[in-house]
Amino acid sequence: MMPKRKSPIWHPFTQHALQGEMTKVVRGEGAYLYTADGHRIIDAISSWWVVTHGHCHPHIVSAIQKQAETLNQIIFAGHTHEPAEEVAALLLQLAPRGLDYVFFSDSGSTSVEVALKMALGYWRNIGEPRTRLIVMQHSYHGDTIGTMSVGARGVFNAAYEPLLFDVTSVPFPASGREQATLDALEAACRNGNAAAFIVEPLILGAGGMLMYPAWVLKEMRRICEASGVLLIADEVMTGWGRTGTLFACEQADVSADIVCYSKGLTGGSLPLAVTLCRADIFRAHYSNDRARTFFHSSSYTANPVACAAAKANFDLWQRQDVRERMAFVAAMQEQQIERFRADSRFENVRRTGTITALDLKGSDAGYLADIGPKLQAFFRDRNLLLRPLGNTIYVMPPYCVTATDLAEIYACISDAADALA
Repeated sequence: MMPKRKSPIWHPFTQHALQGEMTKVVRGEGAYLYTADGHRIIDAISSWWVVTHGHCHPHIVSAIQKQAETLNQIIFAGHTHEPAEEVAALLLQLAPRGLDYVFFSDSGSTSVEVALKMALGYWRNIGEPRTRLIVMQHSYHGDTIGTMSVGARGVFNAAYEPLLFDVTSVPFPASGREQATLDALEAACRNGNAAAFIVEPLILGAGGMLMYPAWVLKEMRRICEASGVLLIADEVMTGWGRTGTLFACEQADVSADIVCYSKGLTGGSLPLAVTLCRADIFRAHYSNDRARTFFHSSSYTANPVACAAAKANFDLWQRQDVRERMAFVAAMQEQQIERFRADSRFENVRRTGTITALDLKGSDAGYLADIGPKLQAFFRDRNLLLRPLGNTIYVMPPYCVTATDLAEIYACISDAADALA
């Protein structure tokens, strides 16, 4: 079957045989996207979870323009620049205590690849080469080889199975079954070959917006620390206010050994990622022996323009009204989702911070459930950007979203349940 399309572009997570022409967007402002044919779309998922303060925020746009006129790119091996230095210093002030070094990269996937390599390099360089990684059931950490290896196995990565390495998996801490997860983690950590445990704090995003309480994260930290196993917190999605605090780990009062941030790092304006680590992980790679160098980079590591955008984003987070706005969105989300808790058409209605999710009853579950594309098409026709995970509908808006916008989003979700039941 040959495609009949006008564009040569191969889009991500898209089955082109089943989807028509792409929606062409020409402009973004605040919580809205504007299409070539004149429609205004409410961006209810922050354009794949990256946009925090709104599209084309003036302060961030201005910083990008100013930096692009001064220094737009420089090899980051053997060189540095002020935007990167400022971002690193501010990150260490904002992030949980105990993190001392910042490694720049380009995306969430690469920040996790960096974290995995840091962990394995640490153990090798201190003379105790542990190689086993522990992961959580249903997790997702990216689409590169290492990140697929530590994510859930299934249709996403079945074709690439020969490239993936083995890991130890512990069950998701579902309500009432949290102790089973903690027991499994403790058993896995007792294995003398366990190098690190990687986890999405509080919410498993692509795995279905699965949520678990902060006390479980705190216990997982305790277990790892008692066993000497490194804890890697993948806050690519959960960072920058999504869970109701700047970073999810704050709610458990824990600091991981290695942390990954991306997505909202630049307010959603440009690709940038960082991996933060403890000083001893850096020291394990610090040597007169060049063979102990940390061998990782990309051409655009710490791109100055992207770093300038991140610095402008940090400026906004220093403002009290921005943090109050995040809390306000969380409260509005709770107000809207509350009426669905008693709605028999839905189940597992849940919220953490500014993220809500609910599962549509009467349909198959899982990412490939047939209801998913039908829901997406319904929302598209109503000028909403919602991208369900199978039968799981979630709302993760920019913090500039209005109460009127949210009322429209949830009214449409209710209508979708009626139309597609």
